[in-house]
Amino acid sequence: MSPQISDLAASFRRHLRAGGKADRTLVLYGQSIRFFCDWLVAQGRPTTLDQLHRHAITAWLADLAERVDIETVRTRLRGMRRFCRWLEAEGEVEQAPTTGVEMPAPSEKPVRVLTEVELGSLIKACQVPRGKAGTYDRKIFDGRRDETLIRMLADCGLRVSELAALTLDDLDLEREVAFVMGKGSRPRAVPYGAKTAQCLDRYLRIRSAHARGAATNRLLLSERGPMSADGIRWRLEVLGQQVGIEGLHPHAFRHTTAHRWLANGGQERDLMHIMGWRSDAMLQVYARSTAVERAHDAHRRLGLGDRL
Repeated sequence: MSPQISDLAASFRRHLRAGGKADRTLVLYGQSIRFFCDWLVAQGRPTTLDQLHRHAITAWLADLAERVDIETVRTRLRGMRRFCRWLEAEGEVEQAPTTGVEMPAPSEKPVRVLTEVELGSLIKACQVPRGKAGTYDRKIFDGRRDETLIRMLADCGLRVSELAALTLDDLDLEREVAFVMGKGSRPRAVPYGAKTAQCLDRYLRIRSAHARGAATNRLLLSERGPMSADGIRWRLEVLGQQVGIEGLHPHAFRHTTAHRWLANGGQERDLMHIMGWRSDAMLQVYARSTAVERAHDAHRRLGLGDRL
């Protein structure tokens, strides 16, 4: 009798955890397997391993492509490929069922980056009038925390999971460096600027009066305790709506940091260290996504037409 895909998925998850894969990676890979099983059920087919073959995977992806964007399809296939390679390595199948399934071409749509005006508007939206001296004010706390998370994302190019995981011990306030645990449990030291340091200082002073501040070492707090990655995403959506930026998400800051770095003459290799990339592949993805805007900026600076 063919085993259940869900049982094998549980073993696959244990394999990933033993390999130190990030929680977000576990979630994405798990979603690929679960959504494929949901598709099988919708087709009236059992969710057993004998149903996991190239033709079924191709049909599932074709169905997905009619309902979601191409990047989501690529994400689902990446997760399924990883699972199928594990099945082959474990001897559960003769050959990975994804063999021969081609990865759809990536979207060439340029990634939108935040402008200096938009970044300034977000920071301004965090600033609230000072309350009574010596008292804890939730509005002031929220404002200072929100400005901190915006500046850390924009200044350091952190992933939202990295920012949510930061603790007080991860900050070297004298050297102005944050020690970050990146993907694959790879640590790196990320510097931040003077304005971010000042913002952190102001936030940490009011954080010391937070009711739950003494109970946790995590940097960012909500009223209920440590702020999660989803909590950060929600706050950014709220702030974005306040200043007219619809659909604001944390990764926009990472793209913006890479764009601003390269547009201001920063070296690509230095950017790789800051962002935690191990290969040129990710550098090329981020550089390509905003290359058009940098080319336009260069054209305006050169002013070739104005010299005629």
